[in-house]
Amino acid sequence: MTLPGPAPELRRTLGVGDAVVLGLGAMIGAGVFAALAPAAHAAGSGLLIGLALAALVAYCNAMSSARLAALYPASGGTYVYGRERLGEFWGYLAGWSFVVGKTASCAAMALTVGAYVWPGHAHAVAVAAVVALTAVNYGGVQKSAWLTRVIVTMVLAVLASVVVVCLGSGASDAGRLEVGASEGFGGVLQAAGLLFFAFAGYARIATLGEEVRDPERTIPRAIPLALGITLAVYACVAVAVLSVLGADELGRAGAPLADAVRAAGVPGLVPVVRVGAAVAALGSLLALILGVSRTMLAMARDRHLPVALSVVHPSFQVPHRAELAVGAVVALLAATVDVRGAIGFSSFGVLAYYAVANASAWTLDSAPSRRALPALGLLGCLTLAFALPATSVVVGAGVLVVGVIAYGVRRRVTGTAQP
Repeated sequence: MTLPGPAPELRRTLGVGDAVVLGLGAMIGAGVFAALAPAAHAAGSGLLIGLALAALVAYCNAMSSARLAALYPASGGTYVYGRERLGEFWGYLAGWSFVVGKTASCAAMALTVGAYVWPGHAHAVAVAAVVALTAVNYGGVQKSAWLTRVIVTMVLAVLASVVVVCLGSGASDAGRLEVGASEGFGGVLQAAGLLFFAFAGYARIATLGEEVRDPERTIPRAIPLALGITLAVYACVAVAVLSVLGADELGRAGAPLADAVRAAGVPGLVPVVRVGAAVAALGSLLALILGVSRTMLAMARDRHLPVALSVVHPSFQVPHRAELAVGAVVALLAATVDVRGAIGFSSFGVLAYYAVANASAWTLDSAPSRRALPALGLLGCLTLAFALPATSVVVGAGVLVVGVIAYGVRRRVTGTAQP
């Protein structure tokens, strides 16, 4: 059988600003509008400690990803890093974790859009959102970056309004920020695992490595910038909402930011917050589809997925078949699954993905000082993954085992896998 020639390359059009915006679009969304309530339910008044732990692990992961992305500026992110630094199996495991975890995350974001836009028909709206954003991505990554910039600007404006209203109201009480009785350290770790789900968007910057100008300089700058901005936003919003609702009421809230502005005495801002939540989820969904399709492209090039998915459109220069495949699977999930189950499973897959990233970065340098951050990141990822709710751990581990079995079958049948 004749092997295909060199795969067409994607077009390098993204600068630092574009890459930062795409990372913000992936991160600022789910966490602010959805993860604060379950995290507060798990950690009680230890919510801010959980946020700090999640940020610490995310920082370690970001630094590891930035170093690796500068060395391997190709689409695929940790799939490529694991393959090059640890061997084909670990790269495959990272890619599998990312694709299945983030596909579930795409469905969760689509369902979030539906829940805010038209609660009675959330699944139908979710499917429509997936179809629309798949079409946007099909037209080229530069169009996606432009749309994400608009979305991020709108969401930041809404979040700024929430912070100002809450902190400036008479209902705000700094005493609610004090750490008292909580659900214990296990609850804090579980909250950190849930909140980490919201920080994981900087992976989208790394997976777009083949479409970034001067990636050796751009990616290491863009990842810490996007993460730092996101942490500042999350901290401000968490403090503002906690000061009004308190940990117990926040843990019970169905729409925490909307409940907070209502409790602050400005119910007229509630519809604005609902629109902001829907727009934020759309931004996350847009960036997620980009990242998953690029990882599928890299895995298809190595024949871990059907080689047909590695085709790049001759005009738009995007992996259009991979994008259509992602869109089809996400639309099916959005029509059938539950949003909470999707988020829990996604968190486990993402943490497994970053565990491989940190292990890969650990091999870059033998100096103990250079290995400290990747070692801390690896330990943090494993700790947070197994601190998640039991159902998420069992289902997530089961899907990883399925991926390992598929890898073994492929290796036995084709004999192409490398040790």
